[in-house]
Amino acid sequence: MARILVNGQAMKKSHLILLLINMALIIGFGSLFIGRRNDEFIIYVAVIIGLLVAVAVSTRFVEYTLGTLVGLTVWSALHLAGGGVSIGDGRLYDIMVVRLTNAYPILRYDQIVHIWGFGACTLVAYCLLRRSLHNGREHWLAVGFVLIMAGLGMGALNEIVEFVASEIVPESGVGGYENTALDLCADLIGAVLGVLYIRWRYWRPIRR
Repeated sequence: MARILVNGQAMKKSHLILLLINMALIIGFGSLFIGRRNDEFIIYVAVIIGLLVAVAVSTRFVEYTLGTLVGLTVWSALHLAGGGVSIGDGRLYDIMVVRLTNAYPILRYDQIVHIWGFGACTLVAYCLLRRSLHNGREHWLAVGFVLIMAGLGMGALNEIVEFVASEIVPESGVGGYENTALDLCADLIGAVLGVLYIRWRYWRPIRR
């Protein structure tokens, strides 16, 4: 049977399945957004393609956990569905899933995507740093703090991408200061949950 090579190495079956899922999402939703002339999400599809290529190329140097790759794939699906699936007169991203307070628009589908997505990004940060860690000798709280800040940093980068998209496509409906602040709060929740998952699933400190 022919094997698909990435960076000179045979691709794992699980990785191939995730790649095919991502390609299906990109082609399916990309065609939908092009047909609708949805310039905002065409930009996001391009960003997802860029991230997919970056992960594929970096697998030679970074050992991504399966949980990380699954998390990123689910994030991609949630994000694209948010802009592509219509609910009534709006889109999935505009749906209020559970009204938790009357003071702020919480909890929206968008915020759930942020929580999941930047939890996954925190896992990416862990994978990038894992080879530099020394078998659990580091203080867990220090490592956790760095990972949370890394996840939040990726969240801030995402807000910059959204700002650029809103400038290119003024009718994108990205939202103003309150939306950005709530997104960052959701990113923080996601980063903390990501660190708790890492602590439970991967961290194996040395017993003294």
